[in-house]
Amino acid sequence: MTTTFETQREALADVVAIPVTPFAEDGSVDPDTHRALLRRLLDAGIRTLTPNGNTGEFYALTPAERRLVTELTLDEAGDRAVVLAGVGHDVPTAVASARHAREHGARMVMVHQPVHPYVSQSGWVDYHRAIAEAVPELGVVPYLRDARLPGARLAELADACPNVVGVKYAVPDAARFAAFARDAGLDRFVWVAGLAEPYAPSYFSAGATGFTSGLVNVAPAVSLNMIEALRSGDYPAAMKVWEQIRRFEELRAANGSADNVTVVKEALASLGLCRRDVRPPSRQLPGNERAEVAAIASGWSA
Repeated sequence: MTTTFETQREALADVVAIPVTPFAEDGSVDPDTHRALLRRLLDAGIRTLTPNGNTGEFYALTPAERRLVTELTLDEAGDRAVVLAGVGHDVPTAVASARHAREHGARMVMVHQPVHPYVSQSGWVDYHRAIAEAVPELGVVPYLRDARLPGARLAELADACPNVVGVKYAVPDAARFAAFARDAGLDRFVWVAGLAEPYAPSYFSAGATGFTSGLVNVAPAVSLNMIEALRSGDYPAAMKVWEQIRRFEELRAANGSADNVTVVKEALASLGLCRRDVRPPSRQLPGNERAEVAAIASGWSA
């Protein structure tokens, strides 16, 4: 029997939330707050969750913490959401993480871009193939940040691994995305705008049907408003949301996205939802920026 992965495909064509990982005062992962933040997303209508994404500080977590975050998310989500667990690092670590996620009920894994100074095109295929073949029951979603990779390489990967069902495309170039998607197979994969709401309108116009979001942690209704506008083809309405979030996302993107996670946690802290703590190499915001983020978040929660 051939697996069609229809449930997973539908889940990708949506707001793909990347939850933060809240920390306790002693610096450890705070499970109770994590669950509360997840419930807030689920209660707002979010139906796709990515534990261990970059907004969750994937690279600053220990292996045990990444497993904990996966388990907390799957337990809290239950049958209310599809979980797309982030995996990565070396192949054995990524495979072990994918199998752990599968054992706890995940339906999909997102494979982080390989962190290595020397990434060949064929090596990129080999890396993802090793992970995808280890969990053939799971939908697999490469997180693609390399503008040099041609679409034909993704098609090659999917020829070998039919469980590669979607792509989180995070190259900041809408024209390149349009060409890449068509070279790989526009209708073959679910295309997720991996640079969140700021790029979602332009990427949807070129074929994306979902987008990732860190902002959704703060204001789920704002992200849901954008996906509804984009689904209906109402680009003026989508751009009104874009204007609403512009400054918040500019703060996240400044200085090479140095404060990408920090701004989200600062907004949550201003709403009393979690501590503002982030781990190095991220940092907390200076006071003037804290006040600006709090003002934006307050406007969304009013």
